[in-house]
Amino acid sequence: MQSAEARPQSGVAMRVIVLVHGPNLNLLGQRQPEIYGTTTLDELTQLAAQTATDLGYGFVSHQTNSEAELVDVIHGLGVETAALVLNAGAFTHYSWAIADAIAAKRIPTIELHISNPAAREDFRTISVLSAVASGSIAGFGSIGYVLAVQAAALLDQGGDSRHG
Repeated sequence: MQSAEARPQSGVAMRVIVLVHGPNLNLLGQRQPEIYGTTTLDELTQLAAQTATDLGYGFVSHQTNSEAELVDVIHGLGVETAALVLNAGAFTHYSWAIADAIAAKRIPTIELHISNPAAREDFRTISVLSAVASGSIAGFGSIGYVLAVQAAALLDQGGDSRHG
C-alpha cells in the first residue's frame, strides 16, 4: 500500500481514508483514453491524497488486479479507517466476495467510477457493490476522486450513519 500517513501532535493515530483500485486501473492514462481520460493512476492517487490531507485525514492507497488480494485489503482495514473509497473496476459487476467483505467490515464505503457505467455496455449497468456501499460517484472523471474523498470525510464526520 502507498501511504501518506500523518499523526497529530499528540501522537494519536490519525483517521485514514483508504483508496483501493481494482483491475486494469494500473493502465490509466493509456487505456481507452476516450473513456477514462489521460490522467494516470499515480496522478489520481495524488489528487485523492492531497484532498484527504487538506481535510485533515491520513491516506493510504492500494491497487491490485487480484480479487483475492482486494478482499484481503478490505479485511485488513482497521479501526483507524474513516472510510473506504473503492474503484473496483470490472469487479463491480460480479464480485459477491468483495460485496461480502465490505458488508462484513461495516466501514463507510464510496463506490467510485471514472466513467458512468449506466451509460455504457449493459453488463456495466449492474453493480453488486451498490447495495453495500454508502454511496456511489460515477461519471465525473478525475474530479470524482476529489468528490469521493470529500464524501468519505463527510460520512466520517457524521454526515450520514449508513455504513453499508
